[in-house]
Amino acid sequence: MRPLEPIGQQARILLGILFFVLFFSGWSIATFGGFVSPTFLADPITMLKDGIYLLTEQGFLEDIGMTVWRVVGGFVLSALVAVPIGIAMGAYKPIEALLEPFVSFSRYLPASAFIPLLILWAGIGELQKLLVIFIGSVFQIILMVSVSVSATRRDLVEASYTLGASDAGVVRRVLIPANAPDIAETLRLVLGWAWTYVIVAELIGASSGIGYMIINSQALMATGQIIFGIIVIGIIGLISDFAFKTVNRSLFAWRLA
Repeated sequence: MRPLEPIGQQARILLGILFFVLFFSGWSIATFGGFVSPTFLADPITMLKDGIYLLTEQGFLEDIGMTVWRVVGGFVLSALVAVPIGIAMGAYKPIEALLEPFVSFSRYLPASAFIPLLILWAGIGELQKLLVIFIGSVFQIILMVSVSVSATRRDLVEASYTLGASDAGVVRRVLIPANAPDIAETLRLVLGWAWTYVIVAELIGASSGIGYMIINSQALMATGQIIFGIIVIGIIGLISDFAFKTVNRSLFAWRLA
């Protein structure tokens, strides 16, 4: 291995699979070998049996669907608000000076701290959970998009003015296209954070969802069900991450090749 030396796609896949093999091997040794009590950590086979039980008898697929809907809904809402604001902040320094202190302040506020207030304001329905994801995501997206846009090469902007572009034209035809790959990558990263927020929201005042199942399983000391729920989140996140990467490569092949 050498620093920053690229590797082939096949080697990348094999190394990724190797990690999971090592992880499950260590988990199996710890549980089947009696090093960890089943009360605190279920073994892989028990986890699979509990997962099948959840899917076939407890309607866990509906919980998965509700959680995915909440993540997508809250994330899309935050992206629709944050991306235009972030572009405006990166493009226009007065807007940046006006909003950046508030955005920088707000992005350090944990979304989970707003849950009691959001329950008072919006109840325990779907709106409350969407707002948790929105609050947790929107300020991160705004700042990251703003930083990307503000770092646009100055020579591109000057060249566009030389060719007769208007201010709005510079934003529309230079700043946005030049930073579209970075904006898409920002959305991919923040989507992972959105999963954290939705599970926290579902742990309190929910009647469905993966987080709801996890908190119920805790009361029953069903660690196999808890682990299965966590693994399902990881699998869905991995699928969405690969889907995002595939779309980004397709849309911005000139940048991400």
